[in-house]
Amino acid sequence: MRMKIDYSIEFTEGVAALLHQLNVSILISTYQAGKLIAIGSSDGMKLMQIPFGFKKPMGIALQDDKMAIATLDEVQFLSAKGAIEKNKNDNPKEFDKFYVHRASYNTSRLDIHDLDFGKGVLWGVNTAFSCLCKFDINYSFVPKWSPDYITDLMPEDRCHLNGMAMENDLPKYVTALSATNTKEGWRKNIMNAGVVMEVPSSEILLEGLAMPHSPRLIKGELYVLESGTGDLIKIDRNGNGCEVVYSFNRFVRGMSYHQGYLFIGASQIRETSKTFQGLDVTKNSKQAGVIIFDLDKGFVVGEINYTKSIQEIFDVQIITNANKPAILNSDDERTKQVIVTPLDVFWQKKKEGTSQESKQK
Repeated sequence: MRMKIDYSIEFTEGVAALLHQLNVSILISTYQAGKLIAIGSSDGMKLMQIPFGFKKPMGIALQDDKMAIATLDEVQFLSAKGAIEKNKNDNPKEFDKFYVHRASYNTSRLDIHDLDFGKGVLWGVNTAFSCLCKFDINYSFVPKWSPDYITDLMPEDRCHLNGMAMENDLPKYVTALSATNTKEGWRKNIMNAGVVMEVPSSEILLEGLAMPHSPRLIKGELYVLESGTGDLIKIDRNGNGCEVVYSFNRFVRGMSYHQGYLFIGASQIRETSKTFQGLDVTKNSKQAGVIIFDLDKGFVVGEINYTKSIQEIFDVQIITNANKPAILNSDDERTKQVIVTPLDVFWQKKKEGTSQESKQK
């Protein structure tokens, strides 16, 4: 029996109008609930949520019409290429973008966190093996870089490597919860052991952080979420320290930038969590949601908060030019009904025991 999830939310006045104005949807991954959730507004007044099921979804990569999702033991690849949504007969719910499952890559359990597309390749943060990796059909993964302090390629989660920032289609900065080289060594001092490193040199730009996540390069500046303190920090790329841009006083993780706004995930810290109970932000992290922050003006313009079942958010991405996207996973029968070519889109439907094809007009 499937457990019904309550997606009840509260949101700040003006959030729906902003998403509609920007013509975007927020896409979050919640591994705790096993969902990707798209949030958007078609009228600028109400928010719509559309959940899509995946096994423990974590990092999400978006590039042009491509999407990749790190799950429990696979990376799933989807594409929105082709104007699938234009055939209203086959789109009764009026989705304005369709991401269709194209392939599943078997990784086994690597605990992949951040994902991002480079030039013709997908990069992943392989947390179990403390490395950055690529993917090859012959292997579960191909290791490409590890911090200098990691001596062996072993599935021991030695430093909890978790975040990755790209520059010129290559990994440039990473975050880890420690610089330890023993199995799960990061768990010993989560409030003071986090590091931000440069790739490929392994130079530590900043240390002593409380659970850093989600490094992002924005207009040449390096931003990181310090989850344990709830701070957004900007790091000097020459190694001269950092400044606190804003203190959200919540457990923040997952961040995406679009047209001057940061969309930042906030997670609830569960009372049963032994690892996270000592964090500074524990008492204020009672709800999961998304914070919208005006980076230029330096203040929060709105929030979306879950009141019920959603507790932990890992990644936050922005789908552009879509208020109501559909994400068809490998279990969705529509992925087998739609045929997309460089020229046309066809829908195949079974009707009274026969196959009927409809060409998209």
